[in-house]
Amino acid sequence: MDVKIHPSWKGVLATEFNSEYFVWLAEYVRKEYSDPNVRVYPPASKILEAYNATPYDEVKVVIIGQDPYHGPGQANGLAFSVNPGIAFPPSLLNIFTEIKNETGAPIPENGDLTRWARQGVLLLNSSLTVREHQPRSHSSIGWEKLTSATIKLLSEGREGLVFMLWGSDAIKKAELIDKTKHLVLTSPHPSPLSAYRGFFGNGHFNAANTYLQSQGKQPIVW
Repeated sequence: MDVKIHPSWKGVLATEFNSEYFVWLAEYVRKEYSDPNVRVYPPASKILEAYNATPYDEVKVVIIGQDPYHGPGQANGLAFSVNPGIAFPPSLLNIFTEIKNETGAPIPENGDLTRWARQGVLLLNSSLTVREHQPRSHSSIGWEKLTSATIKLLSEGREGLVFMLWGSDAIKKAELIDKTKHLVLTSPHPSPLSAYRGFFGNGHFNAANTYLQSQGKQPIVW
């Protein structure tokens, strides 16, 4: 498995990568991807794409998802993102709708959020792999230890970041974040089941940019 990750994260996460749980996790995932009777997403090379696309020192905003999309061709390793040519999943369409309502920016032609990642938005799912058509199928194999450690390391090692936590699963991560050093934004999830309960109108995208500018950082072009 040729898994790509930016060198900056290798040092930051070295303790995690060398831990007993991660060694077990890596072997489990290898077996899943090599099993001819199982389909797992995203493509193996994209498992750590969130870490590959956004270097540790360039992170400005962290958006937490649950697990990758579980339909064919959807997941590309970035939370909420899909490859060009793939129809917008409902949550992503709701995200774009909220951005349009807040900022006036038009809904983009494709759902590939690599353009955000390159601006410093870490699009991190709590679980980094999933079986086809089986949501949360890899949510208890150890990924959340890695992603929780990632959030804690960013909280401790960086200053002036924005954490967007949507939905109860993501909001639980708030306890890992030092709110005296960072901005933590919470709201219901953008899924159709909860978007109208407070995701729409949450103002997170404008709030994030206002905060980043107050920290002397370039705002995100959403």
